[in-house]
Amino acid sequence: MELVSDISLIRGEEELFDRTAHLFVAATDIACAADDLYTWALSRPSLTRHGERMVRDKRIRKLYRPGVLLNEQTARHLHRLSGLGAQIRIGTGEINEAILLDERVAIMAGDEGKAVRSYSVISRPELVQGILSLFETAWEAAATLETFDARFADIRMEAPQILDFLTTGCKDDKAAKSLGMGVRTYQRRVSELLVALGVTSRLQVDARARELGLL
Repeated sequence: MELVSDISLIRGEEELFDRTAHLFVAATDIACAADDLYTWALSRPSLTRHGERMVRDKRIRKLYRPGVLLNEQTARHLHRLSGLGAQIRIGTGEINEAILLDERVAIMAGDEGKAVRSYSVISRPELVQGILSLFETAWEAAATLETFDARFADIRMEAPQILDFLTTGCKDDKAAKSLGMGVRTYQRRVSELLVALGVTSRLQVDARARELGLL
């Protein structure tokens, strides 16, 4: 892709893939930050033999929110990528969804609330360095996949039941009793689940869980 300027606006992931696929193939250093695995389909090669070779031949860093670990399938996918050599970390803070290629090109995801999501492809050096700086700060503050997943195992096992309780309006004392735990322990689990989902209110749980394929 030849950029006619140092900032290009692209609409839709299909167009993004068509215009930047060769940049991903050529890049040897890929840094990716996303709320979940579905923001950047083009940055997660299918784990065919070709895809595995691509992972091994590049320095790949992926930063996600905890919600990716609530789904067994996506959790297994991340662990397999990690086994192939990709560095994966989980952060609980807000993430600027972006991809950096060889620290020379940055791709920023636009508002996901739009019918067709837009993406900005940026090659202006000072802007790329600013985005890289934000990524590095979030990366250093995040935990490794293995460390976070060890803490997350209990939440993942209990998440389906807690989600059911939250979305059906079950009272905390009744939900806690069903799970065989105290009310305070249950409420702590709920708070941890909200962090994992990336929401701040129980009212947001249903919509977010459906986005992640948990309901």
